Amino acid sequence: MDIQLHYLEKGTGEPLIFLHGNGEDLTYFSEQITFFSKKYRVIAIDTRGHGKSPRGTAPFTIKQFAEDLHDFMETKEIPSAHILGFSDGGNIALTFALKYPEKVKKMILNGANLKPNGVKFFVQLPIILGYRIASHFADKNENAKRNAEMLSLMVNEPMIEEIDLDALPMRTLVVVGTRDMIREKHSRAIASHIPFADFVKIKGDHFIAAKKADAFNTAVDVFLKKDSDAL
Repeated sequence: MDIQLHYLEKGTGEPLIFLHGNGEDLTYFSEQITFFSKKYRVIAIDTRGHGKSPRGTAPFTIKQFAEDLHDFMETKEIPSAHILGFSDGGNIALTFALKYPEKVKKMILNGANLKPNGVKFFVQLPIILGYRIASHFADKNENAKRNAEMLSLMVNEPMIEEIDLDALPMRTLVVVGTRDMIREKHSRAIASHIPFADFVKIKGDHFIAAKKADAFNTAVDVFLKKDSDAL
């Protein structure tokens, strides 16, 4: 790995890794870190080029972020962990789980999507327009280049096929807000294709982990307590 990811670690027990969304950092999970560190070894990571993690020279893609997570776990000697990903963090978690299923104990996907069209059109349209504008000026302006890279993650990625999810062996929780920016049909399709997946809706928008922390934490806590062997 060409960089060292910034992270926060708190608590003891089974490892529980948090992956934040596009343009955010690990502080998004402040309520989850406080709650779950009482029971788990919580590790919240800043994705490459986000928060305090450097951009590095490797590609700025979901697949690369998944490789960064793999390298991080190898360096920290974490053979497997529960992984909770929000939005793009959920897409990273899915991409990681598809390539390294043995490294994922349980997976929580909050507002993840398989393809860009999983995002509601009225949300996606300004993102596409912003991406085109930023891309136009990317060669002349560093801020525009950075914005183009960030927006590209939502315009051009991820590209995961539903059929690929059929082979995932780990228990998974797909959790979304009732007014989420991800199409409900899309989220339900993710849950239906993962063999051992639960689907939960929490009243709120895309950012339920921050805005509805008690309900979100309770749903995740109940899920993590389920017997992994009782498949």
